[in-house]
Amino acid sequence: MAVAPAPVRAPAPVTIPAPVAAAPPRQRRCLLVDDSRVMRRVAHRIIADLGYQVIEAENGEEALARCKVAMPDLILLDWEMPVMTGVEFVAALRRIDGGVTPKVVFCTSKAESIDIYQGIGAGADEYVTKPFDQKMLLAKLQRIGAA
Repeated sequence: MAVAPAPVRAPAPVTIPAPVAAAPPRQRRCLLVDDSRVMRRVAHRIIADLGYQVIEAENGEEALARCKVAMPDLILLDWEMPVMTGVEFVAALRRIDGGVTPKVVFCTSKAESIDIYQGIGAGADEYVTKPFDQKMLLAKLQRIGAA
C-alpha cells in the first residue's frame, strides 16, 4: 500500500502593518514678557506671523511661573518691568530645570553697550532695541536659529 503524500499547505499570509503617520510637528512657543500691552500686541503679531504659538506675561515673576509649567522655545523679554526685571528673570530662568533651552532675546529701549553686555552676560542670546520692526526682529531671530 502506497503512502499518500502529505498535503502541501499554503504559506500563512504575511501581514504588513500600515504605515504609522508621523505626529505633526509641535508648534513652537514664544513667551512675550513686557509690562506694556501695546508692545506685547506689536510683538505678538510679528511672532505669530513666524508660526509661533504666543503666550504673554506682564512681568518676570509671571513669566517664570509660566516657564515652570511649560518651557517655551523662545522668550522675548523687556528689561525694565515691575516685580522682577528682565535681567533678574533671565538669571532665575537659567537656574530652573530646562531653563537653558529657550532662546532669550531682550527687547528694550536700553541701547548702551554696557546694557547689552549685561543682558547677554545674564544669559540672553540676543538683544534688540525698541522700537523694532518685523525685519529687524527676524534678523535677530535668524542669527540665533529661532526663525
